[in-house]
Amino acid sequence: MGDSALKKELSIKEYIELEEKSLQKNEYFGGEIYAMAGGKPSHALISNNIAAELRNSLKGKPCLAYNSDLAIATAEDEFVYADASVVCGEIESYAEHPNAAKNPILIVEVLSDSSEKYDRGEKFRKYQQIESLREYLLIAQDRVRVEVYSKHDNIIFWQYRSYESLNDTIDFKSINCNIALSDIYLGWKKEA
Repeated sequence: MGDSALKKELSIKEYIELEEKSLQKNEYFGGEIYAMAGGKPSHALISNNIAAELRNSLKGKPCLAYNSDLAIATAEDEFVYADASVVCGEIESYAEHPNAAKNPILIVEVLSDSSEKYDRGEKFRKYQQIESLREYLLIAQDRVRVEVYSKHDNIIFWQYRSYESLNDTIDFKSINCNIALSDIYLGWKKEA
């Protein structure tokens, strides 16, 4: 998460107006906006790879994969961006921000030095407020490592799985598909 972009509190309407004109993405909660930092080439590559694999795996299914341009509503007055997400059926939203999905079933974050603590902590807590969310994926960009948090119907805790080999395949129960780590990391090289 970036630094607070403005010191004064903004209404949701002011935030949406700012987002429509902004050249960067900003997250919103507590009346404040937070600028999203740009990423390294490995971040962009991995984000693109996972979004493409999700899209390809969902062909013919009632779910669609979205890239980082889709705002996600974690509450009526909190809006964030993920690196990729999946929504099954129509996008549902709050009246205050009709372009922010409040019903993703799967959310993906590619970790960076500046965002890892936030993505694992406060942002994950915000995502857990989303009733429809069933899987949360954290992907390392500096090594081969994918972590999956899964929540099943009628269960109040999140199950954790970790994958660290390019030979591993992730079984996404929420969307009934499998994706190989070799496809997520296609073209990736460890940066020095």
